[in-house]
Amino acid sequence: MTAGRRVVAYVPARSGSKRVPGKNTRLLAGHPVIAYTICAALESGVFSDVIVSTDAEETADLARHYGAETPFLRPAAMAADTSPDIEWVEHALDELRRLGRTWEAFSILRPTSPFRRPDTIRRAWATFGDRDDADSLRAVEKCRQHPGKMWVLENDLMRPLLPDGPRDRPWHSTPYQALPPVYAQNASLEIAWVRTVERTRTIAGDRVVPFITEGYEGFDINDTHDWWLAEELVRRGEAALPVIRRPAYAP
Repeated sequence: MTAGRRVVAYVPARSGSKRVPGKNTRLLAGHPVIAYTICAALESGVFSDVIVSTDAEETADLARHYGAETPFLRPAAMAADTSPDIEWVEHALDELRRLGRTWEAFSILRPTSPFRRPDTIRRAWATFGDRDDADSLRAVEKCRQHPGKMWVLENDLMRPLLPDGPRDRPWHSTPYQALPPVYAQNASLEIAWVRTVERTRTIAGDRVVPFITEGYEGFDINDTHDWWLAEELVRRGEAALPVIRRPAYAP
């Protein structure tokens, strides 16, 4: 556990994914994909507790097998495609507070980022843990499609999404290498102080610290092509999964 701070890891694992059915519990290299996030969180040594927020009993049972806690089930109303994160985070904080359990900070570790390793989590906490002047930390990576080259359609014409830039060479006509660096968030990792949720009713607040992921740390499985690519990366040895020291789950 992180010295001097009480930090909890939340692993959100609702059921009902449409783009990749059952993606949180689907097997990757012999284990359910959620297992890699649970084991990375436990191995990191950052957290006093690792808690899975799910609306499914089978997922809860699986999570316990790999060492996480599931002290409650998430209400179905907070497990829809359009449910915002703040709803289930507040639910988790409230439910655990009723049990007399509180923390100073929490991290959201999504199961769909299987290549996030214990060292990734330790580096992120080392970046954020002493930042009392910040509200949260969010994982980002340099964007591949620059917003300076994006357009908004208006009737039969279009305008640049970002109208800034020099008049003689607007961003949409500038080589990528000459554009100002822009970073896109990925889903691999977020950390915030509990007081940020209490004060702003958001999981980010206003002062957000960047955590730039390396290699495949920020890889996120969103669709069937991503799943195929994750399997290929493992098969080719191009990306390493966290080590799991428990037998494979057998329902």
